[in-house]
Order: sequence, then C-alpha cells, then structure tokens
Amino acid sequence: MSTLQQDIEALTGFLLDHPRLVVLTGAGISVASGIPAYRDQRGTWRHSTPVQEQAFLRDPQARRRYWARSRYGWPLMRDASPNAAHQALAQLEALGRIELLITQNVDGLHQRAGSRKVLDLHGRIDRVRCLTCGASHCRDSVQDLLDSDNVWPDIATPGARPDGDIEPVDNLPHMLVLPICLLCGGDLKPDVVFFGGNVPAASVGTALDALDRASGLLVVGTSLTVFSGFRFCRHASRRGLPIAIINPGVTRADDLAQTTLTSRAAPLLSAALAHLQRAVSPVPSAPGNPS
Repeated sequence: MSTLQQDIEALTGFLLDHPRLVVLTGAGISVASGIPAYRDQRGTWRHSTPVQEQAFLRDPQARRRYWARSRYGWPLMRDASPNAAHQALAQLEALGRIELLITQNVDGLHQRAGSRKVLDLHGRIDRVRCLTCGASHCRDSVQDLLDSDNVWPDIATPGARPDGDIEPVDNLPHMLVLPICLLCGGDLKPDVVFFGGNVPAASVGTALDALDRASGLLVVGTSLTVFSGFRFCRHASRRGLPIAIINPGVTRADDLAQTTLTSRAAPLLSAALAHLQRAVSPVPSAPGNPS
C-alpha cells in the first residue's frame, strides 16, 4: 500500500472519529496555489528576512522597502486561486464538521473556496488600514496610489512570498511616495500581523473557545515553528484532544500528535473527504421496502 493510500485511510478514520474539528492551516496549504511556503521540509527558512512589525511602524524607509516590493507581489497574491485542499476543507465545513478554521495565512484563499467559519489569525493582505484614523481600505486602491504617484521599472519578479511582497531585487525605487489614507493623510499598513507583532487577544480567545468545543484538531501545512499557531496544539494536548498533522516535513508539535501524515494536502484531503462522504451517506432502501 502506498504512503498516500495509508494516509487517506488514517485521515478518513480521524474524520469519522472526530466529527467536530478545529482546523489550523499554514503556508503549506497554499503552495499548490502558487504561493510559496516560508520554510522547507526541515523547517529551515527559505527567504530573506521578512519585514518586521516594529521596523514598519517606526521607519519610513522600511515602509518604502515593503511597499516597493509589495507593489510587484500583490498581483500574484490577488490572482491566486484556491486549490483542492482549500476546497475540501470548505466542503468539510458544509458537512457541519468544522467548528472553526484558524489560518495563519493572509491570502484569503479559504474564503474564496467557500469556507465561512474562518479566523484569519494574522489578518488579510487584501485589506489595508490607516495607522492614524483606523480606516480600512482595499488593497487594490492602494495599488492605484502606488502606480499613480511613482514610476516603476519593469522587472522579472521572482514570485510572491507568503506575506504578499517579493524577494529583494535591484532597481526598485527607494524614495517612492508612500501611499497615504485619503481620509486623513495617515500612513497605511497592510491589515496583517508582521513578524514580531502580536496576534490580537480577541482572536486567540476565539480560537481557544472553539478548541474547547471541538472533538479534535487537524493541522495542515505548517511547521508550527512560530508560537502563534503552536499554542493551539499545546492547548489541545492539555485538554486531551486528539491531533492530526498533515505536513511533508517535521513540525514543532509532532510529539503532541496522535497522527502525522506526510502526503500532499490537496490529494489527501480530497480523497479522505470522498471516503468520508461515502461512509456517512445513508444507504438507500430497496424498492418497495420501508426506509
């Protein structure tokens, strides 16, 4: 029996045994949508240092570097489509089997796939907020500001990173005009938690409450290296909740999980969902017999 087939059977059993799940997803689930993960299978960082929360807030040059790279990276994020893993989780929610989907991603692909019970733990890259008045703006409107107020060279972009910008490249404008809030003139920031920032306490509370109602935790596509996601595995473990992890490499919570599966998330989730649907569908009665 292949590894994939073994993983399908194990995941199907987990889904059948634990019908009220909290799901935690990370960057790995969006790789099949063309958005790279932060780390490789050994958990090693794959990119240059990302923008830091405090640097963005305090340093105009840090904001310029971010917005210059984001100007090229945003269309790749905007145009990404959900893959089969996102769609399988949306269908699992439609079956009433997901209490809450917590995502560490900022790409919005779960919602585009049809999931509704989604907690965007680190925010959404398609929203921008004013640091002065708090007004919310759509990311496309900020793209228009960047394009109208600056001259941009044509460059070969190396692809978007999970946080919505691109790897550093030469010839980006370093003195660009920063986008500002059209309501008050304040500085703008993507509505995300950058590295070094804090996840809102209300979001953490919502996630922990959902775990207290759940019968199991399913983790998909994250090494859990950062504490913001790992804390939910620790909470589940303390409560005695079974944990299943789908990830091709090592994770920080492997020793807390009852089930670790290394197959790719898209085919694994799709196949396990199909098995689950067959298992829970009522058997039609024979003609002429009472149902």
